[in-house]
Amino acid sequence: MTTPAPPRIEPITLTGRFVVLEPLSRDHHDGLVDAVRDGELWRLWYTSVPAPEAMAAEIDRRLELQDQGSMLPFTTRLLDPVTGTPGQAIGMTTYMNIDAATPRVEIGSTWNAASAHGGGSNPDSKLLLLRHAFETLGCPAVEFRTHWLNHQSREAIARLGAKQDGVLRSHTRTDDGALRDTVVFSILEHEWPMVRNGLEARLTKRR
Repeated sequence: MTTPAPPRIEPITLTGRFVVLEPLSRDHHDGLVDAVRDGELWRLWYTSVPAPEAMAAEIDRRLELQDQGSMLPFTTRLLDPVTGTPGQAIGMTTYMNIDAATPRVEIGSTWNAASAHGGGSNPDSKLLLLRHAFETLGCPAVEFRTHWLNHQSREAIARLGAKQDGVLRSHTRTDDGALRDTVVFSILEHEWPMVRNGLEARLTKRR
């Protein structure tokens, strides 16, 4: 008997208080180029952010992984505080390393324009992604990974309420060929209500 293929995790638009996560499209290219120039994020050595001239290739790469079923990429856009309509693009995020059979996802390949840092966009997008993963997809766990030396990212993940599972030593190579240690975090299904309450409280304070 042939084992049926696991269901695909399909593109969806997720709308929050500060941001909307739209399925990534090539139409987002120019807005994402403007966003990545805000802070010249591609110059950060401890993370991988596409340079303006590489944005089209990065969009194509993520869409190809979506076609293969291993990634669900989003463009993050600010919501207009008056009209509630989507405004400028500020970055990208994804469900990646998708295991649709379990189901289990990793939230990663995320970057936001420098001017959006500290403004509520990141916790809002994480709330949207985690809520969809736990409450709609039925994930028993959601994973996060980051560079050992990316202390800002590690601290942000820990503030979500994620627990550190461990460190994968000499796990992958960076663009310049250096070996990277990868820190793995996760949130389990039974931990989600407390994490959700914490994120909602953080967002309420920003109103």
